[in-house]
Amino acid sequence: MQSDIPTKDLSLTFIKGMTVLRAFDETHSHLSLADIARLTGIERAAVRRLVLTLVHLGYVRKDENRYSLTPRVLVLGSGFLRGNQFGRQVQPLMELCARELGYGVGLAMRDGPSAVYVAQSAQQNTRYTFGFTVGSRLPLLSTSIGRMLLAWGREDWAREMIETCPVERFTPDTLTDRARIAAAVQDTRASGVSIVAGEFEAGAVGISVPLGAMGSAEAALGFSEPMSTVTPEDYPRLTEILQRHAGEIAAALR
Repeated sequence: MQSDIPTKDLSLTFIKGMTVLRAFDETHSHLSLADIARLTGIERAAVRRLVLTLVHLGYVRKDENRYSLTPRVLVLGSGFLRGNQFGRQVQPLMELCARELGYGVGLAMRDGPSAVYVAQSAQQNTRYTFGFTVGSRLPLLSTSIGRMLLAWGREDWAREMIETCPVERFTPDTLTDRARIAAAVQDTRASGVSIVAGEFEAGAVGISVPLGAMGSAEAALGFSEPMSTVTPEDYPRLTEILQRHAGEIAAALR
């Protein structure tokens, strides 16, 4: 995420420490110092000092020559969630939405080149799941919720993301041509709903709607289910439910 703060006013050591923390994800949960150096591009001696500092602070644990995150890292995000009343106001509204839909729903916000889940419903009869949790990151270009963020977010940011985000082929139906992706985002902007079928997960359709006004929305609400369960005839009804609850959630986040 870019800012207008001059580089001379930044702590480069702190930036490197945060880069080390971000090296850990669902595919890199237990890393050696060499792994972290390779993933971050930080030289090995500096990585060692940064990691040992994080171990001292309790954010990382050491197991022989491997390192992993501890539950203490959750504290870093809890202030954001509590400060925005996710537990008291947003979560109950998410549950109401999921109950009416009959499917579990997720709320994602933009974070640079990704969409990040910041809340999920606890709907028990959800029939489809990617195994995502709060904090999971999704690609912007090939997911319903990502394209919704592009469509209703800042136009300069969206244009930059469409031009520079890595293009990955997840299924045979994934759009990989940037011009076609841009056209799909434009269609989403015009319709106010993002429907992406079979591009991120074969056989699954995602439907998402924005939270906020066009050109400034930083969050989107959506769900994913099998295409055999959610058919095109269902799209208008499900979209209306999402839009109605998205308005209530957006009001709670103001």
